Amino acid sequence: MDTRPLNRDVIKYIAMAAMTLNHVARVFLTTGTVMYEVFIYIGYFTAPVMCYFLVEGCHYTRSKLKYGLRLLLFSALSELPFCMAFSEAFAGTDGIAYCGMNMIFTLFLCFCMVWALEDIENVLLKVLIVFGAFYLSGYSDWSYVAPMFTLMFQWAGKDEEKVKGAFVAAVLLQGLYRFMAVYGIYPLAESLIYALENMAGPALAGVAIVFGYNGRRMEKGRNFSKWFFYIYYPAHLALIGAIRLLG
Repeated sequence: MDTRPLNRDVIKYIAMAAMTLNHVARVFLTTGTVMYEVFIYIGYFTAPVMCYFLVEGCHYTRSKLKYGLRLLLFSALSELPFCMAFSEAFAGTDGIAYCGMNMIFTLFLCFCMVWALEDIENVLLKVLIVFGAFYLSGYSDWSYVAPMFTLMFQWAGKDEEKVKGAFVAAVLLQGLYRFMAVYGIYPLAESLIYALENMAGPALAGVAIVFGYNGRRMEKGRNFSKWFFYIYYPAHLALIGAIRLLG
């Protein structure tokens, strides 16, 4: 029996808390302050965790169709709250404006990639769906990085050594992605420090999954946890957005 201490739901709750800190920082805290930076970097724990469990969920679900439709439905329900929360941070307006698609939509695109790789036999169609989803993620939160994480975890499967390798690659990808975003704007040393700081969240996610995850769910409250993760995302964004708009 696996004696590692963390089940899937506990890790997801930690990921939700980390995401919330990231969102609070983006909307309410002053850029460049210590608390802002810490909250932002902690939030990067969430993307690799959710992508890992998306891949796992695709393998365990009794209906991929229902799984995909659920993601699509909640991505639609989350879009207005997403724009309420982030219009100022992402679109530079005090009101409400379109500022890209939300995280659940990105997870839906990642789901489409996994579904295509596992269930579509036509190679051309498989490639079109994977590259199409990757391209569309550029208009969404966690753009490009989440699909790459998903492909890594899909490749790794349940092989523990491959999972370790996938998380190492995810951490390096996060660092490279953030480095390329600022190199040329800031000096080399500052760009490297920025990249290393941004790698902390995915690294902690790797530690939690590789060394802490026991492969199980909570014994009690499974149905609550399942729906909580879908409902919490638009609900907390709506609350953050309402506070921003009324503040």
